[in-house]
Amino acid sequence: MTIKCRFNVVRPSFVLDVDLSLPSKGVSAIFGSSGSGKTTLLRAIAGLEKNKGQLKVGNDIWQDDSHFVPTHERSIGYVFQEASLFEHLNVKGNIEYGFKRSNCNDRSIMHRAIQMLEIEHLLERRVDQLSGGERQRVAIVRALSLDPKMLLMDEPLASLGENHKKEILPFLELLHEELDIPMIYVTHSIDEVARLADHLILLDGGKVIGDGEITEMLTQLDCSLAHGERAVSLIHAMVSEHDENFHLTTIEFSGGSLSMPKKQLPVGSKVRLRIEARDVSLALGHQDDTSILNILPCTVDNVVDEGDAQVMVRLKVGEDLMLSCITKKSAELLKLQTGKSVYAQIKSVALL
Repeated sequence: MTIKCRFNVVRPSFVLDVDLSLPSKGVSAIFGSSGSGKTTLLRAIAGLEKNKGQLKVGNDIWQDDSHFVPTHERSIGYVFQEASLFEHLNVKGNIEYGFKRSNCNDRSIMHRAIQMLEIEHLLERRVDQLSGGERQRVAIVRALSLDPKMLLMDEPLASLGENHKKEILPFLELLHEELDIPMIYVTHSIDEVARLADHLILLDGGKVIGDGEITEMLTQLDCSLAHGERAVSLIHAMVSEHDENFHLTTIEFSGGSLSMPKKQLPVGSKVRLRIEARDVSLALGHQDDTSILNILPCTVDNVVDEGDAQVMVRLKVGEDLMLSCITKKSAELLKLQTGKSVYAQIKSVALL
């Protein structure tokens, strides 16, 4: 099921003009600064913004020039920034309220959502007795209980403190692994994008300025995300072994193996690795007299200026892409150019 959406939302001081095709599975993150149109796009998909356009979900047309399916007839689950729970109902009552007003008759879906988000112990609790993270978990369960064809999430962590964000992120990752429906996730946090997204849509001024697979988008040198302090690479990998003597874990990916402090993960576990561009230095040969453990052969894919004193280098490491930010002087001394073979020396790797 592909989601095809073309919207033209006109307001007095803002226009959203987009034409997108989103994947049928996984997390599609809509990323941009405040006022870029992220929430407006999500509301248009939900049918909350009347506009000129088209929305086709698989073979179902939800909107075109002559047809508009109202929000309550669209098979969506919607999670807002604020949990928007009914204060006069307990947790169970809030979940039941949504379920009873849906077309879903399968209560097992609701029970599975309750188990996934681990809120069984909260069902009889009053809403005003919940933490921020608990409220959002209840809101997600309520949305999933409708057995939707897609889940829309509008900055669900934006109103939470750091501790509550850390509490709920593992549950969002679990949804990513377990759900067989697309999640469209609005955020302005690049950390959430790197941790959750499979597909990335960049919005600016109501227009799409970038759209593609997450690892490609983060390393695309004509994209703002591939520059500055937040420039990172994202690599999909697998745990291959644990070194009990040195308390290290080895992670394998298409470009080779990486070592990091031991993680309590079973061998074979799929993981995401985040590597900051400023933590990758380059050498023409494999250095043996160094404390850096992670040194990988790679090929220079492209080099662009990064301010007055630095360059950003995109590297091909196996089938993956990696960024390295080094000085212009170093790039000149190494005579870097597209196609040149070098070694990436990776000082630090983060497991997401």
